[in-house]
Amino acid sequence: MFDPFDINKDGKLDIAESFLKFETIMGNDEENLEDDLAIAGLDMFELEMMDEYERREAIEDAGLDPDDYDDLFI
Repeated sequence: MFDPFDINKDGKLDIAESFLKFETIMGNDEENLEDDLAIAGLDMFELEMMDEYERREAIEDAGLDPDDYDDLFI
């Protein structure tokens, strides 16, 4: 089977090719989460200024699961 991430066409993914595949497929999660917040009418800057309790409540009030966004505000 053809894998577009098999750059050297040897039939298997080496560590660099695997990393490229992972980053391409999974690397945009943080951007997607930020987009979800913006679509819900929440501003990243305002959320960053809130304490953890206020931020979780604002995200929950917007109909989103605050646990999904913990990694954005470390």
